[in-house]
Amino acid sequence: MAYIAGLLFGLGLAISGMTDPARVLGFLDVAGDWDPTLMFVLGGAVVTNFFGYRLAMRRPNPLFASAFQLPTRRDLDGRLLGGAALFGVGWGLSGYCPGPAFASVSGLTLPLAAMLAAMVVGWFIARRV
Repeated sequence: MAYIAGLLFGLGLAISGMTDPARVLGFLDVAGDWDPTLMFVLGGAVVTNFFGYRLAMRRPNPLFASAFQLPTRRDLDGRLLGGAALFGVGWGLSGYCPGPAFASVSGLTLPLAAMLAAMVVGWFIARRV
């Protein structure tokens, strides 16, 4: 099921244009030449998640597991805020976040390779810290 979900997610990213860093950077450039088209992608994701989550949680358990695995922590700490800030800076600089980056790997370019390498190095640093 994870493979099917990942495949569907990657296909959605490719069809929506989220794998195009120029389009993403245009969306993030609200003070310049703003491209609002990804607002529909984000809005569609929010609406789908809103209703899908409520529908799934009406079930006693997931289809292929014995129980739901939901996060229990609700506090904000420095690691969470720092990670979110680092994610945002990386997304704004490269135009890629991890999902679209992996979905774009078939058309590997030097900037994409640099972003993926930096992300892997970041994973190792985060495990050490």
